[in-house]
Amino acid sequence: MTRKIIVPLLAAWCSAAAALAEERKSSLLPELHGTLRSRYEFQPQAGAGRFLVRNARASITGNLLPVVSYKAEIDLCDQGTIKMLDAYARITPLEGFHITAGQMRVPFTIDAHRSPHQQYFANRSFIAKQVGNVRDVGLTLGYTLPTRLRVVLEGGLYNGTGLTGQKAWQRDVNYSAKAQVFPTDGLNLTLSTQGIQPGKVWMHAYNAGLYYEAHRFHIEGEYLLKTYSAHAFKPVHAVNAFVNYDLPLTRIFGKLSFLVRYDMMTDHSNALDTDDATGRLATTDHARQRLTGGLTLSLDRAFRADLRLNYEKYFYPPGSTAKEAERDKVVLELMVRF
Repeated sequence: MTRKIIVPLLAAWCSAAAALAEERKSSLLPELHGTLRSRYEFQPQAGAGRFLVRNARASITGNLLPVVSYKAEIDLCDQGTIKMLDAYARITPLEGFHITAGQMRVPFTIDAHRSPHQQYFANRSFIAKQVGNVRDVGLTLGYTLPTRLRVVLEGGLYNGTGLTGQKAWQRDVNYSAKAQVFPTDGLNLTLSTQGIQPGKVWMHAYNAGLYYEAHRFHIEGEYLLKTYSAHAFKPVHAVNAFVNYDLPLTRIFGKLSFLVRYDMMTDHSNALDTDDATGRLATTDHARQRLTGGLTLSLDRAFRADLRLNYEKYFYPPGSTAKEAERDKVVLELMVRF
């Protein structure tokens, strides 16, 4: 009788142990991902166009232990150049709490934190590209509060010299902090701040953003203010606001998205270049406004295989200088994520 009980128990235990070992083994296998964005751009005013590979990203992520993970990502063709983007390790000693060390996107704003395959438009907003775009080397702490109201906190300290100046010794440390609150399903409120000193001048930025998702709509708005120490440059204001509506489709495509965006920025300085005439910081990005309309056909799930068609209309104040790539244009882009 005892044998009849023990043998099935041992068999069940061995089967469970084998399944657990196999599950653990599979969870430790690295995952490979890639993002390809190929496009054609046409400028009606110039009557000229070009083909462009905007991104060819490859990344590897995985777990060494249940509490230790990693990520390495490289862009093999960021408009023709190779860039190392992410290279970090992460430890999760407690549930909801993680420590990340290495090279990464710093926690700041909503739109600047989106990967290329998560973007709604072919080109990033001014907040995400010119005013609030920061990748750096440092240490980030993240914690999700164990409360009914979901609150995600992130903050860290960084070199401030970007991705290529890691050998320089720093007397001052840069910082960035971000808080996300989810009052209800589909609603997100994001507040963030950061201090950066790429040269001799400190830049302090403050950002507030909100998005809401419901009934096939995604509605989002963001405002950013950047100030410079010693009044080296006038404060910078930037706004990004857009609406996305998804229309489900049943054949070939999964859905058709209708998008419209308004974004603007005042004169901006990267705090590195100096105006030879005045000795003060030079304007590296001139003030402008932009209105973007778009259609996106999703071949599978959204952000997996998207065909994007955008038209961008720029508005410059008198006296501003328009960069060659920052003029009215049509963009047709195919994005594939695997």
